[in-house]
Amino acid sequence: MKREIIKTDLAPSAVGPYSQAIKIGNMLFISGQIPLDNLGNIVGGNVEDQAHQVLTNLKAIIIAANFNLENVVKCTCFLKNMDDFVIFNAVYSEYFNNILPARECVEVSKLPKDVLVEVSAICIQ
Repeated sequence: MKREIIKTDLAPSAVGPYSQAIKIGNMLFISGQIPLDNLGNIVGGNVEDQAHQVLTNLKAIIIAANFNLENVVKCTCFLKNMDDFVIFNAVYSEYFNNILPARECVEVSKLPKDVLVEVSAICIQ
């Protein structure tokens, strides 16, 4: 099966040795997105603003691969503080209101660049 690297300038470049996303057949695997703008600057000082940026990045990559949010079947969400769970869910539901992909959300001790949230996704067409 052909493996295609997905890259868009509408989301930040990878901060390490990985791709924004990989498309294989009808599946898209999106690397964890943190709240960076497309120039690599951290956006927002709170979980609400950072969650919006993360999900905006995720959406830009999905669109660049010719998928859409309805194609998301699985998300993995990382929060620096589980006390932010309710706020994160409120933002997340703005993007996945009626779609409701499978998901887990876990608290981690530290994320890249010391941000508050990171989300990765798997899509199927």
